[in-house]
Amino acid sequence: MSRLSTLACVAGLILSPWASAQLSPKVASSLQAANLPSSAISVAVLPLDGPASAAQWHLADEARNPASTMKLLTTWAGLQRLGPSWQWQTDLLATQAPVKGVLNSPLYLRGRGDPKITLERMWLLVRELRAAGVDDIAGPLVLDASYFQRSPQRNEYDDDGDTERAFLVEPDALISNFRTLRINFDSTGERVQMRVDPPLNQVRVSNQLAIGSGGNCAEWAKRVQQRMGEVSGSEFLVQYVGEMPPGCQAERYVPVLNPQSYTQALFWHLWYLNGGKGSGKTEFATTPAGAQRLASSRSPDLVSAVRDINKFSNNLMARQLYLTIGAESNVAGNYTDDKAATAIRDTLQQAGLRWPELVLENGSGLSRSERISARHLAELLREAARGPYAAEFISSLPLVGLDGTMKKRLGELAGQAHIKTGSLRDVRAVAGYVRDRQGRNWAVVGIVNHPEAAKAGPALDQLIREVWQAK
Repeated sequence: MSRLSTLACVAGLILSPWASAQLSPKVASSLQAANLPSSAISVAVLPLDGPASAAQWHLADEARNPASTMKLLTTWAGLQRLGPSWQWQTDLLATQAPVKGVLNSPLYLRGRGDPKITLERMWLLVRELRAAGVDDIAGPLVLDASYFQRSPQRNEYDDDGDTERAFLVEPDALISNFRTLRINFDSTGERVQMRVDPPLNQVRVSNQLAIGSGGNCAEWAKRVQQRMGEVSGSEFLVQYVGEMPPGCQAERYVPVLNPQSYTQALFWHLWYLNGGKGSGKTEFATTPAGAQRLASSRSPDLVSAVRDINKFSNNLMARQLYLTIGAESNVAGNYTDDKAATAIRDTLQQAGLRWPELVLENGSGLSRSERISARHLAELLREAARGPYAAEFISSLPLVGLDGTMKKRLGELAGQAHIKTGSLRDVRAVAGYVRDRQGRNWAVVGIVNHPEAAKAGPALDQLIREVWQAK
């Protein structure tokens, strides 16, 4: 090799943004204190408005499970492909007009993947149907959830214990109210009172709670056992056994039924509550061409959904967005899941980002198979910060010390960083933006994959703190 070539290689090693770096002593020490090896963490720190030579890397090209930091890719791709003003729409349609208030033809409830059809919005949809002149639904309610065609080979995340946790609710084109009941517990009287909202006929809630002799209200759940499941083809049971400390009030959100069973139960409950009459029958089919819209509900814009997904790490909303990206794409494929993965890869390639290690499954990070490197996640953050929707994207991430999943972390940096967190068994991660004390902006990624990853929080906080303290 010539002397000129040697100098060129040395210069490239010094100035290249891909130059490797040792883990900082304080982060390494924090990992050591938690009995975690430095090989468990990947780090990427990328300057957004400074020289590329200031970048820092540690095992940045390892394909890691990113947990919920994968939501950053899904929300970025959603903004790019759908646009910030995108809205989901849910329709009520019929092939015939009502006659003297009676709708004799089927009423089609067509879902398009709206992740946030709440009880209140379903109530407004029912009211709009009444305003359209329908008093009596003589025919069946027909649920049309054909917008999503999910792969039968898909893997479901169910290895962390209770599969009926709210964060594990599966996506569906016709999901409503996150298919949950809000249950309020009150032991301030002589016996434990429970209030259920919405009170669905298909769900029976059994209260077998007694008032204990004492205890801490903050630990009430440790003394209460929840049992739930389908007890017949038409009834779902939620049962509470145990005791509550006296003088307590508490609340729990519980997923029940399956998405479409829940939606039809909620619709009929609200329909009758609003004075409507009807058969109460439900069928499942695709809406015929030519059906006329009688009522509809449009979601808030995509920016609002992206904020909920990233600020509060909402898995269901992320998965609904992921599938919507697939449903709205024109890429080849039979299944919405596969089309979503292809569409996101295409969007990355259009931005000049080609990541061979990337593995997508559902776009939420609630997965054992999803993979991305710290380097590429940092590149995504840089691309997003330079894009037309930078403000919308950055503001969707939790503000350190102030809100979302970072509300109680790094209070001394309050407002100086937007950081998305990720947490699974064996995984802890942070990814986002830090503004240092000199006013410079950085993309920061730290991903820990290890059986004892739950102990890595202080090390990841130290990584963010050191970027903020950069001189």
